Amino acid sequence: MANTVTPFRQRLHVRAQLNALIRAFFAERGVLEVETPILSAAGNTDPNIESFSAPFHGHIDAGARERWLRTSPEYPLKRLLADGVGDCYELGRVFRNGEAGERHNPEFTMLEWYRVGWTHRQLMEETISLVESALATVSRRSEVLIEGYRQFFIDELGLDPLHAPIDELRAPLAQYHIDPEGLTRDDWLDLLITHKLQPHFPHDRITVIHDYPASQSALARIRPGDPPLAERFELYLGPYELANGYHELNDAEEQRARFERDNARRRERGLREMPIDEQLLAVLGKMPDCAGVALGIERLLMCLSGTDRIGDVLAFPFSQA
Repeated sequence: MANTVTPFRQRLHVRAQLNALIRAFFAERGVLEVETPILSAAGNTDPNIESFSAPFHGHIDAGARERWLRTSPEYPLKRLLADGVGDCYELGRVFRNGEAGERHNPEFTMLEWYRVGWTHRQLMEETISLVESALATVSRRSEVLIEGYRQFFIDELGLDPLHAPIDELRAPLAQYHIDPEGLTRDDWLDLLITHKLQPHFPHDRITVIHDYPASQSALARIRPGDPPLAERFELYLGPYELANGYHELNDAEEQRARFERDNARRRERGLREMPIDEQLLAVLGKMPDCAGVALGIERLLMCLSGTDRIGDVLAFPFSQA
């Protein structure tokens, strides 16, 4: 992170300037800004994300009595895509329970957008362009590294993440004395990124890693091959993960199976199962071929403002809200 931290009042202006830049960026490209519900009858099944719930006390005919604060606008945006809205984006607040600290706030801003007829590789380039435009507002430039997930591990750690035995994946992490109980292969791969790779990314470099193991597909399509790969990418600015994008899955049966696998893992961990978004599944097969990406605005603002503390780019952090 840069040595000079932007004064607080100026950081508020940096946020406003970034919001204006985002809207101009997409207006120029004909991408429609939309707003979708913050409260939903469905929750996020991802076992690594916890949602806030809120009771509804109105008339029973209004629907589910328990609602969930969105962790992203992904599901309703996909319903709009299935309804034919075309290229669209949303810039708004999202909520994740328990994520509070120097670099996390339970309430934060997410930018999510979708491009019809695009692959994740095309969307990678547009995401890079947006981040480069944001850096230009504070007179910064960045080099760009684009690398496949497998090759990146081989180049940086000398490990093949798709074929190396799990003991070989654990070995570079021995110094951290991590309890292996319940950790899967994908957990160890994630730990290698967060502990051995990500901290060493140069501050003035945009790093894009793409084509993940099929087991880390989330809501991405899986490309057949040997091995099959998830058509997914993650973008980092310096050591910060900013964006996660997919060539989007539009197979409702496969998506239901993934939601159910998530809930099975939640049961194994002693977590509450989450209600599946049946309204999404009902129309997912009508969603056009597209790519989508979510970008954390506070993470980007931290990079623009030269701070490692998320509270420095918020008007009021969680502890003062």
